[in-house]
Amino acid sequence: MPLVRIDIRKNDDPLFAKNIGEVIYRALRAAMNVPDKDNFQILNEHDAAHFIYDPAYLGIARTDGLVYIQITLNEGRTLDQKKQLYKAIAEGLLTALAIRKEDVFINLVEVKKENWSFGNGDAQYAN
Repeated sequence: MPLVRIDIRKNDDPLFAKNIGEVIYRALRAAMNVPDKDNFQILNEHDAAHFIYDPAYLGIARTDGLVYIQITLNEGRTLDQKKQLYKAIAEGLLTALAIRKEDVFINLVEVKKENWSFGNGDAQYAN
């Protein structure tokens, strides 16, 4: 169960953030074996004053086209799966939306399965 947060600068295309989310969901399905219909995303657009980044941290040249992606998911994925996910997202965004790989910033937050409630006040994944 990933929960994906996507943050970008305001874009003229009202579907731009949604299209980013679709690329990320496909990458999650391929690299992390996320099940069909397990798609929960929060899409945020910000003005320049509320979208801060360093344009050269770690020698990576970032632009205002930066996309912040934070994915909260169950712990237990391998390092190889994570690397495959990062690559699939960056390449997918480049191919589908011409987003530079340098402008793809990804953060994974791993949690235990009991830390989810999908509704009804139940801990559906708790053992």
